[in-house]
Amino acid sequence: MSFILTFLGKGGTGRTTVAIAAAKALASQGQRVLLLGHNADLALNLLLGEKGFSSEPRTVATGFSVASLSAAQLLEQSWEQVKQLEAQYLRTPFFKNVFGQELGVLPGLDAALALYSLKGFDASGNYDVIIFDAQDSASTLRMFGMPEVLSWYLRRFRQVFVESDLGRALSPFLQPIASTVLNNVDWTSGNFSQPFSMADDELTQGIRAVADPNRVAAYLVTTVDPLAMRTAQYLWGSAQQANLTVGGVLLNQSGNLHVLHERFMPLPMHALPGRTDDIWQPLMDSLPNFRQEVLQAPKPMSVDVAGRQVKLFLPGFDKSQVQLTQYGPELTISAGDQRRNLFLPPELKGQKVTGAKFQDGYLIISF
Repeated sequence: MSFILTFLGKGGTGRTTVAIAAAKALASQGQRVLLLGHNADLALNLLLGEKGFSSEPRTVATGFSVASLSAAQLLEQSWEQVKQLEAQYLRTPFFKNVFGQELGVLPGLDAALALYSLKGFDASGNYDVIIFDAQDSASTLRMFGMPEVLSWYLRRFRQVFVESDLGRALSPFLQPIASTVLNNVDWTSGNFSQPFSMADDELTQGIRAVADPNRVAAYLVTTVDPLAMRTAQYLWGSAQQANLTVGGVLLNQSGNLHVLHERFMPLPMHALPGRTDDIWQPLMDSLPNFRQEVLQAPKPMSVDVAGRQVKLFLPGFDKSQVQLTQYGPELTISAGDQRRNLFLPPELKGQKVTGAKFQDGYLIISF
């Protein structure tokens, strides 16, 4: 398994430059590194002095490979896999006459395709570190938050259907219909049990990986520009909503670290050098030990089962921007433009909230 690292910040703060420097630095230490660009092909070409990157990794230096994801190309590849699954499970496939080359990319689908591609590179075992560099940090966070969101939809709507009058009415007919239409699927243990179980297992693995700082982590990149710092703060809080650990802050294009202290405590902060004739080596030398430092960062969520309390770290937001709602067993946190449905341990699942307060950047929920 790879260590997956991404950089978040406002456009123009040098995120791609920092990502390349990190890849170079880690490769020089003997790590096998893949720099994976998503909608960032032009920046990678200019900074690396190369062109023609594709979704197939290309080695540009010892231990350093680069790939650039194209949504259209990924959709075409994924569609062929969909057709193979259809042929495996359906007695009469109906997608066989639809071709990947004619499909358009729907909004949001590019993030799902990028996540699927990232999962494949991670599972390949070919890389110690994968650095994910996207043009838009907000899209990056939505991508990393996708397993948790899809898991909620799968769980919630399955339950809604099973408990509905329609679900109860159709239940006796599902097994005969499934046997007529599908191959190699045993649904006798419950409605949709096998397909749902397979999907749920995949999503659970993704949720655990994103939440584990040994597996996935982010760093904020900013300049002394007030808008850049405010954007980095907002992305910090949004990353917590995606359950993604932020390990520290990198102040790019030179500046005094004191301007960051009030905004980003308790994260470690690092000043990066300004432009020099040798753009890469000074920048590489100034980068922190990402893997070690991220383990000391505040966790996005901590659970105290004995104390019946959950703490969510939501920096960058104030009390008026955070909303807590509970519908039956589901607990939903809204902060900024992101919404998160909490995955609670069995001891607290379904328990009613007895109190909540926002204190020092933490939403503290009591049950």
